[in-house]
Amino acid sequence: MESILKNTCRLKRILLFLSLSLLTNYSFGQDVSLDDPQKEEVLDSLYREDQFYAGFTFNLLWNTPSGVGQSGFSGGLHVGYTRDMPINKRRNIAIGLGLGYSVNTYGQNLFIGEDVETGQSIFRSLNGVDFDKNKFTTHLIESPLEFRWRTSVPNTHKFWRIYTGLRVGYLYHFDSKFEQPGNQVNQIKIDELDRWRVGATFTFGWNTFNFHFYYSLNPLFNDNARIGNEAVGLNVAKIGLMFYIL
Repeated sequence: MESILKNTCRLKRILLFLSLSLLTNYSFGQDVSLDDPQKEEVLDSLYREDQFYAGFTFNLLWNTPSGVGQSGFSGGLHVGYTRDMPINKRRNIAIGLGLGYSVNTYGQNLFIGEDVETGQSIFRSLNGVDFDKNKFTTHLIESPLEFRWRTSVPNTHKFWRIYTGLRVGYLYHFDSKFEQPGNQVNQIKIDELDRWRVGATFTFGWNTFNFHFYYSLNPLFNDNARIGNEAVGLNVAKIGLMFYIL
């Protein structure tokens, strides 16, 4: 009797093992079928690309008045979301429209202050003046509008891309800082600042690394910002890397 019970227990263990093995193989088979290229193509037939972006740039100032130039590091950080809207059947040509945030610093020798009596802005070249720090920082809300071409397919994120278009932004915060021994000037309110920014963009690259270029189509300051008889102007160029996700 004891031998029969032992054999019965062994038989139950064997049946349990076989049942678990069959169940595991069935589940694995189901997973493999999901990786079938035809299945994946059906599931991803409406795929979109590169909807989140993050970038780092080196910033340059162009159209500067006499005696004004850059000094120190000038850089920018850019993040945002662009809605990818394919316009052909292959989905490798698209229009992108999005919303993002950009913070930029510019080290230079343009002093920006305020006349205490009149409240008018003061612009002056610091050429020949000793100072520890002189820079201004901009914070912008931006909306990129892009025409997008790429060699993408549904089952890979490694492809060539060329994106070009416009970036419209609003400069909601400006901060100019000047420091020298015994003297500090921090200017935030600048009436001559052109807060609406419009720039042309061009991005190209392969897979992770993409070179990004930006050039502002309107100067940072309007015609009322002057050093003597010369307009301050300042157009911005940005050169760097852009990274895309999804």
